[in-house]
Amino acid sequence: RVGTGFLRIRALAHLIAAVDRSKAEPDPPHDRPSVPDAPAGSTQKGVASETPEKPRFDIADAMANRERACERVRHLTRHLGATDPSDERDAVERNPTAAGADQKIRLAPGGGAGTLTVTDNRTGKRYEVPVTDDGFVSATAFKAIKAGGDGNGLKLYDPGYMNTAPCKSKISYIDGDKGILRYRGYPIEELAERSTYLESAFALVYGDLPDARQLREWEETVMRHSALPVPVIAAIEALPHDAHPMGVILAGLNALSTFHPEQNPALQGGGIYRSHDVQDKQIVRIIGKMTTLAAHAYHRNTGRTPAHPNQTMSYAENFLYMLDAGLDPNHRPNPRLAKALDVMFLLHAEHEMNCSTAAARHLASSGVDVYSAVAGAVGALYGPLHGGANEAVLKMLARIGNKEAIPAFLKRVKDKKEKMFGFGHRVYKNFDPRANVIREVAEEVFRLVGRDPLIDVAVELEKAARQDEYFVQRKLYPNVDFYSGLVYRALGFPPEFFTVLFAVPRAAGYLAHWRESLTDPDAKIARPQQVYQGEWLRAYPALAARPPASSDSMWHVQVSNASRRRLAGGSGSGKEFRPSSGGVSAAVGKSFAHPPRDVGLGPAFSSGVVPGDATGGVDKLFHAR
Repeated sequence: RVGTGFLRIRALAHLIAAVDRSKAEPDPPHDRPSVPDAPAGSTQKGVASETPEKPRFDIADAMANRERACERVRHLTRHLGATDPSDERDAVERNPTAAGADQKIRLAPGGGAGTLTVTDNRTGKRYEVPVTDDGFVSATAFKAIKAGGDGNGLKLYDPGYMNTAPCKSKISYIDGDKGILRYRGYPIEELAERSTYLESAFALVYGDLPDARQLREWEETVMRHSALPVPVIAAIEALPHDAHPMGVILAGLNALSTFHPEQNPALQGGGIYRSHDVQDKQIVRIIGKMTTLAAHAYHRNTGRTPAHPNQTMSYAENFLYMLDAGLDPNHRPNPRLAKALDVMFLLHAEHEMNCSTAAARHLASSGVDVYSAVAGAVGALYGPLHGGANEAVLKMLARIGNKEAIPAFLKRVKDKKEKMFGFGHRVYKNFDPRANVIREVAEEVFRLVGRDPLIDVAVELEKAARQDEYFVQRKLYPNVDFYSGLVYRALGFPPEFFTVLFAVPRAAGYLAHWRESLTDPDAKIARPQQVYQGEWLRAYPALAARPPASSDSMWHVQVSNASRRRLAGGSGSGKEFRPSSGGVSAAVGKSFAHPPRDVGLGPAFSSGVVPGDATGGVDKLFHAR
């Protein structure tokens, strides 16, 4: 593979050189003598049968081809390195993110094996902490470092897991400083160009790309499991019509877990997932049904019913079919739009130990069923800090409005008066490799459905930011969210649905990590430590002698108008209660058949309207024991 990559780099380099030479050369003379124009209405014997005139060299097309070739050289160089020292130096000069020789053979992570000598200046003691071949130290090794006090050893405080690895994994690799992302060793750019979502999902789950027979069987099996049980559909349809699509997906996943008791460790025992067959069945079920759940979530808001899954179509094509076919079984989605969506799915399929993937492994460590583990991961993705950033990018671009407003916007960002979404990443300190691919996908989608005017604002904003020293010094480059929202909007999806389009493909990554965790010899139930800073020891005081809670308390739990109406009606017992002041009755202006017990109703019962409170059980407070 490396040798082939070098040949491809050389071929592309020759193409670039040829285009550069062509710019300096005059147009070549035509190979055959010119033929004088024929008089109007006449024909020239033999002229029509001659070879057509050689087309003139199109410099615009050549320059476009050159730019695409340069981009491929940058991608391949970053992943494969250069062929000789001179080429390597040239590659690094042309592309600061080129990895050079360290990409041919992986250098020792973290410097490799050894020991770490720790001197505790509190006690003067020295400790030797082993460093593994993978460049990490065991956090539990620091428990041996003690200095009196309560007798406990040191803990490692790392909120947000900024430098903590909870597992060893072979699934994906990220080098944020160099802008590299690989699935099972395959560069993401090459997969996006040559693979499909389902093919890459197979590699993520099982370790290698499938051969032709395996791929055909995999695709057919996934699509065969795309239909939902009827009661799951009924559960989805029982949700409010304006339910957030991610809430619908979560409801569907949790409902699915109850329909397959044969795989539930809580019912079948903790060893049920040792069976390869049981693992495979759940994997194809979840991947196959994610698009169907998404189609139902989409149409829960539209009031329509999605078409039944079409198992003869590709994964992304079937998704678009379920959205758009309605009652027309002959509907066929645009294949180029389906391919664009498939590429978007592939780019979002896996991203190492992010918040939601970590949640999936955390839940799986308890032995819970895989549907609950994936649902928990999707719940983490639901959060706007994780899965909702592309919607924030759209709103930001809409606020900017046009290219002329960009300088003023960037000034406000630098003055801390605005936030710039879609730039920077927790991991990538260079260009997110997925962003380049998505920009190309965006152009393809716009050619088919029309150009979104915000794309010009986005391109100009990226250009301006990458030339501004403020953002360059802070290594703020476009990430995957910067262009993805524009693509999804052009495809006709509302902003609240964007996170669903993130969750559907990420199921492959969640399942890959779930499956890997089942055979991890170091796996333990996740149980992080904490640094306790609360009250040390207090006596329990009698209720009558207890002062009001001073640090915090419940307040302003609103009572809906419907609840107040119901409370005002009474129970017909004939007993009435007219409090002197305060409480709910003062807000309602009515008397009550049953007085509330002396519980000191306070600001928790402030007025207001909250949907769903009509049967909230508030009236129970107004019945004596």
